[in-house]
Amino acid sequence: MYLARFSYHILPVNRHRALELISRELKAARGKGLNARLLVPLTRGQGAPALQFELELKKLDELEQFRHGVGTKGDAGKWMQSFSEILVSPPEVEILRVEAD
Repeated sequence: MYLARFSYHILPVNRHRALELISRELKAARGKGLNARLLVPLTRGQGAPALQFELELKKLDELEQFRHGVGTKGDAGKWMQSFSEILVSPPEVEILRVEAD
């Protein structure tokens, strides 16, 4: 299994809007049968992200399918445009492999 983790740097004034936008992505992931979660750090160090979105994947191809298959192309473009307006920097993306016990 893999985890794709998207880390977002936003200003505190834009937190509510960012939560709304990430929640839309969360619902879309769950609608596609994927396990996804929003991570809100209670504490964070200097330069650490304000919010994170995590997506569980059985295979790496699912990430590409998810990123290109959420809603219509117009919806995805509007979502990206709205989100890019409040980001302080481009999102950081980590792809992690989960080791079985």
